[in-house]
Formats: sequence, C-alpha cells, structure tokens
Amino acid sequence: MFVNIPGLRNSDDNHWQTIWERKYPDQFSRIIQEDWAHPNCANWINQIDKELKKFDLNKVILVGHSVGCAAIVNWFQKYKTPIKGIFLVAPSDVDQADYPKYISGFTPLPLDILPFPSIVVASSNDHVVKLERAKYFAACWGSEFVVLKNAGHIEGKSGFGEWTQGFEKLKSLNKNDG
Repeated sequence: MFVNIPGLRNSDDNHWQTIWERKYPDQFSRIIQEDWAHPNCANWINQIDKELKKFDLNKVILVGHSVGCAAIVNWFQKYKTPIKGIFLVAPSDVDQADYPKYISGFTPLPLDILPFPSIVVASSNDHVVKLERAKYFAACWGSEFVVLKNAGHIEGKSGFGEWTQGFEKLKSLNKNDG
C-alpha cells in the first residue's frame, strides 16, 4: 500500500501522485490536510499519524512530494513508528533562510538515518531544493539517491504527469512483500 503525502496546495489533477491514485486506486491512499495553503508541521504530522492508524504499517510506503517530504521525516522523528519504506520526491529545503514563512514548524529538518528503505529523487534544477542539499539529505537519511536532469520541481507543470519511471522506482521499495 502506498500513502501519498503531497506538499503545498496539495497535488492537482495533473500531478503524478493524483494520476497514480486514479490509475491504481486499490494501491494508493492520500493523507488529506486541513490547510494546504499554510502547512504547519505539528498539524500535518498529527494528521499523518491519525490517518496512518488505518493501515498495517509493515505494508505501507509513504510517498512524499516537496514539503510533504519534510512532513514525513518530522512525523517519523516524533512518532518513531516503523513503516515499510518512504519515497521522497523533490524534498523542500525548509532550512533555507528565504523559505516561505507561511510554511511553519518544519525546521530544523531531521537528518537522522532512517531505519527502513528510502529513496530520494531530486532534480538538477529544482527551485525548492538545490541538488547538493537533496544529495546531503539522502546521505543523512541513508537513502538511495536518484537524480533527474532538468526536471524542475518534478510535478505536472514540469512535465511529470503520469511519470511511469517514477512509479517503477517506487515499486522497487515494495519488492519485499511477504
């Protein structure tokens, strides 16, 4: 089971998270946040924890995009709940000095090694995270690191609608289904 955790303003109809949910409704679920326009870490991670209680977490892979990635690692830091794995795409660098103030509470970004399989996917030209920072996050978390050349923020408007290569990479985390 894959659980999507979108970022700021949720993932629209042309976003790979939404497309994967439509295409594979029996495999995907989405955490719905109360305020998509003003992400607050405490509110977001409490909602994530509440919604994840519905699942057998030994079979769950969390799929984050942008600030949703920061929410996932903050959720794990607070709750220490083991899961099957995480797939983090275009993780926001919430520690940047010029990071938007209406996105609050996600700093400092937890950088402890994750005790489950994880993959970080980053773009060479993302405006939300510099490639070197994404690489640093992946190293700290013990994640496999995947670079997409000139992929922007890896979202619908960057040309990543269905993103079949991303779905194939995500499935690699699910290979140890027992």
